[in-house]
Amino acid sequence: MAESVPPENTHHQPHSPEQRAAKRLKVDSPAPSKEDLKATRETKKQACHDAPTNGNGDAAPEPAAPVDRRPGLTPIKKEYLLDVSTSRNSASEGVDDDAAEGRGDARDARDGRDNHGGARGKKGKKEKRKKGQNTERSFGRFGDSIQLCNSRAMYPEFSPHPCKFGDKCRMCHDLRRYLDEGRREDVETFGGKCPVFEQYGVCFSGWKCRFVKSHMKELEHEDGRKELVLIDSSNKTGESGQDGTLNGTKSSKVSDGDDLDERRAGIHNNVAMSTKIDLNRKRIDFTKADEYIKWMNDEATLNNEFHHRRKDQSNEGIEDLRAQFVDPPFKPSEKRRLYFGPETPTLAPLTTQGNLPFRRLCVELGCELTYSEMAMGMPLLQGTKADWTLLKAHESETQPPRFNPSGSNLVFDSYDNSRDLRFGAQISGNQPWVVTKAADVLNRYCPRLRLIDLNCGCPIDMIFKSGGGSALLESQGKLERMVRGMNAMSGEIPITAKIRTGVKSSRPTAPSVISKLAFGSREHRERLGAPGCAALTLHGRSREQRYTKRADWSYIGECAALIKSYNEQKDALADTAADPDASTLANAKDGRMYFLGNGDCYSHTEYFEHISKSHVDTVMIGRGALIKPWLFEEIQQGQYLDKSSSERLTYIEKFVRYGLDAWGSDELGIGFTRRFLLEWLSFAHRYVPVGLLEVLPPSLNDRPPAYVGRNDLETLMASGNYKDWIKLTEMFLGPVHPGFEFQPKHRSNAYEAEG
Repeated sequence: MAESVPPENTHHQPHSPEQRAAKRLKVDSPAPSKEDLKATRETKKQACHDAPTNGNGDAAPEPAAPVDRRPGLTPIKKEYLLDVSTSRNSASEGVDDDAAEGRGDARDARDGRDNHGGARGKKGKKEKRKKGQNTERSFGRFGDSIQLCNSRAMYPEFSPHPCKFGDKCRMCHDLRRYLDEGRREDVETFGGKCPVFEQYGVCFSGWKCRFVKSHMKELEHEDGRKELVLIDSSNKTGESGQDGTLNGTKSSKVSDGDDLDERRAGIHNNVAMSTKIDLNRKRIDFTKADEYIKWMNDEATLNNEFHHRRKDQSNEGIEDLRAQFVDPPFKPSEKRRLYFGPETPTLAPLTTQGNLPFRRLCVELGCELTYSEMAMGMPLLQGTKADWTLLKAHESETQPPRFNPSGSNLVFDSYDNSRDLRFGAQISGNQPWVVTKAADVLNRYCPRLRLIDLNCGCPIDMIFKSGGGSALLESQGKLERMVRGMNAMSGEIPITAKIRTGVKSSRPTAPSVISKLAFGSREHRERLGAPGCAALTLHGRSREQRYTKRADWSYIGECAALIKSYNEQKDALADTAADPDASTLANAKDGRMYFLGNGDCYSHTEYFEHISKSHVDTVMIGRGALIKPWLFEEIQQGQYLDKSSSERLTYIEKFVRYGLDAWGSDELGIGFTRRFLLEWLSFAHRYVPVGLLEVLPPSLNDRPPAYVGRNDLETLMASGNYKDWIKLTEMFLGPVHPGFEFQPKHRSNAYEAEG
């Protein structure tokens, strides 16, 4: 659904003509063997001890003579470099990221680019093309060998819930057999204690939990029978409490929907399963949205005819057509006020990796604004559980962002920071009616949303060929109708958009898109005013470029200047009907549109440089946050932070705890946590500690040569071999399930929704 984010590309685009003429230096970075690492550490040990340290005791970069920094190569101190001629790499060698880009993203599977006409089976017949996302990647199977029925999963042994399938049920109903034969042994990490139970006093995975021994016990009854029961201390009142507990035990309700998720404290935007079923069966009333959609369709038809008659220079019937234009059936609601500023660094919408646990970690490390993974508009209207799950937010994301009141802050006088949020939703669609209705249901069922962002820049073929994502950059009339429809149906939730520079690098379209989103098209300005786009984010690459060139921040700066001129032009339009209704605008004073830049931000120096030189309100950060989530902390403190390997391991532990909280502590939950952790580690291993660098700032697109860390753990974390990443997951999640698979897909280990 969104563009696959490649590893940092060695196609580094220098700023000077001389550097542009220089050829890219290709450096192999194989993961060294244990023997190589041991030998290197012995020879470099003294050098490491003699290195200056920062406050954490780690080696800090020392002032040095100017270093000849070659494009594409990370400048690592000589004492940490390895001799690649003697090292062995157990990972795949000769990885060509450009070739990997050419083979297509997993989400382009429906396009059949690599297999026109469909695959052939054993009998030569066409096989059905797999539907859905990530159909080219398999993570194996990681469930229990014997499936325990849900009627037993959360209840005491002698008091099960009635199974609605009765004797026809294929699941296991024998609890002791399941515990003895149907599951793997308990995980011993975290001291054998269930992190979910420790937090909530109850484990939502029940008997399926891989830490179940920490929250179960065997009760002996008066007749001598022994019963296995789960401990529930979430509302414990004593030995014989009034809430149904007995010696701290209580049966927890099992549901077919999301009721258990709703019991988790601190998780917002939970949508009831009954609502999803009603959406799927088309029981939701969209009368108001249909009324506005009909008006938009009629408006588009008339506008088309009007445009063609003017194009043919025919005056026949022009006035009759003019008379047929009508105003919208209703005006948008007054929007909640927003604020973007230098103190609000933003995490980009990251498909696959922008999950709730990772966002929680980033917010904890200083991120002020987050976005959901990109949700598709049509699946939302169909009640698809997977897409609605993307919109869940943690309570830390519903807190107000940082705001420093000052005369330079361009906000409404009525801006109330206490009502502001940190979490916004990003959606994608290819038709105005789809996103209009999607905005309607989001407004109804997800109250904790800061904004709804429309993806207008996703470059992958599956989205582009369907008319969504970056295809909207060349269908600007449709894009304008989409924003108007969303703005009309989103209630008080503001509407924003995220775009690229254009489809082709040689034909940038961002200025015309910005003009239409700021004022509306020329034929609509006098009658309808602005579409009501509160903020715009520009990723400084075209669809054609994807990630093969550096983001063009000079072009972003030019577009920021355009927006400034547009804001100044509003004074000239103040006395005309083109002046938009101020009550519908969610942006700053006088309808000022906020402008965010996106692309290749990897240090606090780059962050503040982009704000000062390109004149954006704030910067949206994608891959930089995947490689080092504490980039937000560096921005807050205004300095480089040389994180030790133990500190980075603590972040991995937090991700695991947050993952078990989000996906469960059973076999499936552990498998999902491991999978998404591995996806993150496929980026995190590219971080080169500040203490190992010869010069600063580090560059996002540079690749390091083979090097050794300051200790064994740091070396392990720098390995590009996915088997070493699996070792890191085993520190907290125990041994890998025999059926689990992880084959990293080059250039698409994680995905960034660039829209």
